[in-house]
Amino acid sequence: MATKDITAEEFNTTINDNEIVLVDFWASWCGPCRAFAPTYSASSEKHPDVVYAKVDTEAEQQLAAAADIRSIPTLMAFKKGKLVFNQAGALPPAALEDLVQKVKEFDIDAAVAAQDDSQG
Repeated sequence: MATKDITAEEFNTTINDNEIVLVDFWASWCGPCRAFAPTYSASSEKHPDVVYAKVDTEAEQQLAAAADIRSIPTLMAFKKGKLVFNQAGALPPAALEDLVQKVKEFDIDAAVAAQDDSQG
């Protein structure tokens, strides 16, 4: 599966209607963003079960502000609609692969249950 550009209107449905979603916040003028794009795209080809979304921070300034994006590229990972990773900076291919594997292995249901227990 290739990467998919999403807008503010599509953001919540995209992260809530898919098991695992990576979101790359980027801009066309950003050198590190352009350098990271081929790595992100190649990873999307290796993991068709993961949604690889891209948000153009210039076109989607309100979404970028709502997501508290302070520098780009910023990569977020969501599992079952919950944010499980949020980091600024381009990842090298091996680190991105490691992140995808960790998100796949992460038991979000147990984490949510533990959080509910600690708040109860």
